[in-house]
Amino acid sequence: MNRFATSTTLQGVAIAGREGRFDLVLRAGRIASISDSPSRQGGLVLPLFSDAHVHLDKTFVAHRLPRHATTLLDAIEITAADRVRWDAEDIRCRATQALRRAYAYGTGRMRSHVDWTEPETPVAWPVLNELRTDWQERVALQLAALVNLDLFPEAGESIAERVAADGGVLGAFVYRNADLRAKVSLLFDLAERHDLALDFHVDEALEPESQGIDAIVAEAAARGFGARVLVGHCCSLSVRPVEVVQPLLERLGAAEISLCVLPTTNAALQDRRHGRTPRYRGIAPLHEAHAAGIPVFLASDNCRDAFYPWGDYDLWDVFRTAIPMAHLEPASWIGAITDGPAAVFDAVPEFRKGAAADFVLFDAESIDDAVSRPLCRRQVWRDGAVVPPDPALGKPWT
Repeated sequence: MNRFATSTTLQGVAIAGREGRFDLVLRAGRIASISDSPSRQGGLVLPLFSDAHVHLDKTFVAHRLPRHATTLLDAIEITAADRVRWDAEDIRCRATQALRRAYAYGTGRMRSHVDWTEPETPVAWPVLNELRTDWQERVALQLAALVNLDLFPEAGESIAERVAADGGVLGAFVYRNADLRAKVSLLFDLAERHDLALDFHVDEALEPESQGIDAIVAEAAARGFGARVLVGHCCSLSVRPVEVVQPLLERLGAAEISLCVLPTTNAALQDRRHGRTPRYRGIAPLHEAHAAGIPVFLASDNCRDAFYPWGDYDLWDVFRTAIPMAHLEPASWIGAITDGPAAVFDAVPEFRKGAAADFVLFDAESIDDAVSRPLCRRQVWRDGAVVPPDPALGKPWT
């Protein structure tokens, strides 16, 4: 039977961000109508998740690593040793597994960083571009070149040309670099010349001296380029003096820069010492950022690699983890994994008549109810039909 020839009605659903209950009529893969409902038994509807910061090239290697990392630099070293195994087939197999899991959990959009450690194009870049094409009807995948800032003076032009040719994003790892402001300025020059958005891993440390974000916001504000800039991590903002951080956040907001907070990886690696309970968790000041008008997102970051040896590309699970960790009110912050980061992909996941019938349906009365029950039943709907369960979920990855 052609499912586009039939219609489906979901009665009495709650829709995130709206008061009341509704009946949804789905037809031909679209929302045919939305009307008030007397029923209250239909569950909770959320937009598809948008995961704006992951690492598909690194993923699913934890089982073959010699140990769990104890610091950020230790994770970088362990990853470098494993990279000799990263041939095209290895990367394709691991990244495909990640995309399957993300899709099954309800992710519709994803930005993956790709380590770019030498002037030459890394093996992972063309492989993930192929997967980007293969998965375009299921997960809208963006690729961001993750380049050490120090490599740009030598190879920035050729890297930017390749990234632009493949429709990617230009990214950089910024951490107490020499000639920081000059190199950040060069990166903005490249982005402007090649019409590229920018994505920074910046100040991923509990060190007040880590101040790469200052150079980024100054450059973005001077050029009026901030709306195309996303900064991730910014752990040092959690330990810098409040009288410095607050005006800095105000400048980020005025520049229209977005902030991506990565609760799982940063909590796992920051302030980690053997035999000692952590005092700091490395979470950027997201409440204060939001108050300053900065779009704030939550994302998965690393998954089963040297940086974070757990996870399963379930952005809802990341959201549940962030709630107690960052003292979030779930209903107020659900946009941090849905509508907010969707803007990075130029998408607006609206629930309106005529929109694509793509959403996640929880067997729950409210967001609080769904958050409270880890085993709350979930259905992913795409084109007006339920996505069949993926047998990969629930099975170990080896």
